[in-house]
Amino acid sequence: MHKKMLAVVITDAAQAGEFRLERRKFGAGAVDLVQLKDWLAEQGVKEAVMESTAQYWKPVWQALEGEFGLHLAQAHSNKAPKGRKRDFTDAERLVRRYIACELILSFVPDGEQRLWRTITRTKQQLTRDRVRLQNQLEGFLEEARIKLSSHVSDLPGLSARRMLQALAEGETDAANIAALATNGLKATQEQRQDALSAAATLSVLQRQVLKLFPERLTLLDRQIETLDRCAAEALMKHQDAVRRLAEVPGLGADSAQQIIAEVGPEAATFDSPEQMASWVGCCPGREESAEVSASDRSPKGNRPVRRILSQAANAAVKAKGSTYELLYRRLAPRIGHHKAIRAVAHRLCRIAWKILHDGVSYEERGQRTNPQAARYRANRLIRDLRRPGYQVQVTLVSTGVNE
Repeated sequence: MHKKMLAVVITDAAQAGEFRLERRKFGAGAVDLVQLKDWLAEQGVKEAVMESTAQYWKPVWQALEGEFGLHLAQAHSNKAPKGRKRDFTDAERLVRRYIACELILSFVPDGEQRLWRTITRTKQQLTRDRVRLQNQLEGFLEEARIKLSSHVSDLPGLSARRMLQALAEGETDAANIAALATNGLKATQEQRQDALSAAATLSVLQRQVLKLFPERLTLLDRQIETLDRCAAEALMKHQDAVRRLAEVPGLGADSAQQIIAEVGPEAATFDSPEQMASWVGCCPGREESAEVSASDRSPKGNRPVRRILSQAANAAVKAKGSTYELLYRRLAPRIGHHKAIRAVAHRLCRIAWKILHDGVSYEERGQRTNPQAARYRANRLIRDLRRPGYQVQVTLVSTGVNE
């Protein structure tokens, strides 16, 4: 598939012997896609497989969706030998490898869920743009010798915006600019005035450039708010799933919406939590040869969900008394911070599958004593005491705490 051309090959997978392949070229316009669908129907095609080439597969998928069994193959699983790449040859190789079950197929949700993904991913991209713009603003102010970020932690905040707006409009008196801050700002008037002491040295061009930053920040904030409303409206009928998933430590309503947009409100595509963890890429990998694993590096998986789970894991381990804090404290001294966070993210992924797939609510058990773990620890202590020759007599005592 290309931006303007499609190379199509069809064959009868049930025939014996060598496949008889039929080639045909189509355009990528709306009329061409209708002709493609009609031709495939005339030829009795039941299933179609295509490469995930850039974004050009999406119009073809939408045109054929509902009429044929569609499959999307990852392009690297249909890689051609170097120097032997041709459009129709690639298409023939694609159909042969699909029949032989040699392709890696991607999960493509239905149209409604694809719209959810578009909303949540666009919002995440705008959030990243906002952070990038904030960093650019801080760099610009440092270059202009305006040390405002040393005393104002939130540059896009109300106080900072008022002072930046005054700077951009030509105000040169540092005291007047510093007085525009709200009363809740921790920095004193003298500190703010000292940070803005270089206001008189700004040139006209610098003020014009500075004026663009608040305008862009306002635009991004407005667009993010719009996408927030769109996401809430799109997932309104699944608000119970959002609520149950948001109860997990480290997650919230926004993270729950993003996870549901990626895996679905019931995670029905994945038959087990292991499958979902493997698809996300938050579990150990395995590259085995001669019964020896050369690497346990995790697969790439779904980057948006892996990012969400990693952020949630860093927040969950800070929840006092939670099972995630206990898991992190047990693993971090032995395997380090990063691998421990990955293990917590793996646990969160499995719990998310359980909540969505089985329709259950989250129950925190971090404060409870695990009976199996308590028995294991007691037996280990008894063995350690008996090994030097001590005589140990065990008596069960009720503590009155949940056991």
